[in-house]
Amino acid sequence: MSLTEAPPAPPADPREPVLRKPSTRKRLVPYWLLLPGILWLVVFFALPLVYQASTSVQTGSLEQGFEVTWHFQTYVDALREYYPQFIRSLLYAGTATILCLLLGYPLAYLIAFKAGRWRNLVLVLVIAPFFTSFLIRTLAWKTILADGGAVVDVLNTLHVLDVTSWLGWTESNRVLATPMAVVCGLTYNFLPFMILPLYTSLERIDGRLHEAAGDLYATPATTFRKVTFPLSMPGVVSGTLLTFIPASGDYVNAELLGSTDTKMVGSVIQSQFLRVLDYPTAAALSFILMAIVLLAVTFYIRRSGTEDLV
Repeated sequence: MSLTEAPPAPPADPREPVLRKPSTRKRLVPYWLLLPGILWLVVFFALPLVYQASTSVQTGSLEQGFEVTWHFQTYVDALREYYPQFIRSLLYAGTATILCLLLGYPLAYLIAFKAGRWRNLVLVLVIAPFFTSFLIRTLAWKTILADGGAVVDVLNTLHVLDVTSWLGWTESNRVLATPMAVVCGLTYNFLPFMILPLYTSLERIDGRLHEAAGDLYATPATTFRKVTFPLSMPGVVSGTLLTFIPASGDYVNAELLGSTDTKMVGSVIQSQFLRVLDYPTAAALSFILMAIVLLAVTFYIRRSGTEDLV
C-alpha cells in the first residue's frame, strides 16, 4: 500500500444504532404545536392593536364616520390635556406595587418556609378573592372605608388621618373618595399577583444554602440579605410587573372608590370610548400609556439585574 492511499474503513458494527436524519414531517411538529398559540396572539392581540393604531390617527365623528388622515396631533393634544391623569396613574400604581411587595414578601416567605402542612390551605386563602368578581371585591371596600365605619374610627383614634390628610392622601375625617381609598383598592385586588410569584421563587431556593450560611456563622438577617433575597429576585421582578402593569391602567378602583380628583388615565380612556365617543383620542391615550409602561418596565428589568422571571 502506498503512503498516499487511505487505509480501508473498518467494517460497520451491525449492533451500532444508525443515526437517521429526522423526516420533514417530524421537524415541523413543534411549529404545528405553536400554531394555535400564534394564531390566538395574531387574532386577539396583533390585529386589535393594529386597528387601534389606525384609529388613533383618524379624524371625524361617530355620525359622519372616521377616516384615516394620519393626524398625529391627537397624541400631542391627548398628552397635553390629560398628563395629570398619567402622573396620577403611575403614582397610584407605583404606591400600590410597593405596598403589595411589603405585604406580600413576608407572607410568601412564611408560606414557603414556615407553613408546613398548612401550606396548601394558606395558598387557597391567598387566591380565594379570585372566587368572586373584581367588581364585588372593589364594592366591598366602599363598605369597609365608609364614613363612620370601624376603619375610619380607628384611624381617627390613632391620628393617622391627620398625617395622611396633611400629605393630601385623605381628608381630615374620611377615607372614601380619596387617593388613599384608590390605593387601598389597588393593593387589595392585585396583592395575589405579588404573592404567588414570590412564593414560587422562594420555594425553589435550596434549603441547604441556608444551612451553609448558618455554618459560616451568618446571622438570620445576613442570610436573608445575602442568600434569600438575591435568589428571590426573579419573583420580586415578576410580582412587581404583574402588579404595576394592570394597576396603571385600572379604572374600576378609581371609579368606585375615588372621586373626580382621583381619576386615573384608565377612567379617561373608558370615558372617551363609551361616553364621549371620541375614539381617536381614546386610542391615542391607550398607546401613550402602553409606551410609558413599556419604557418603565424595560428600564426596570435592565436595572434589576435578573433575566430569569418566574
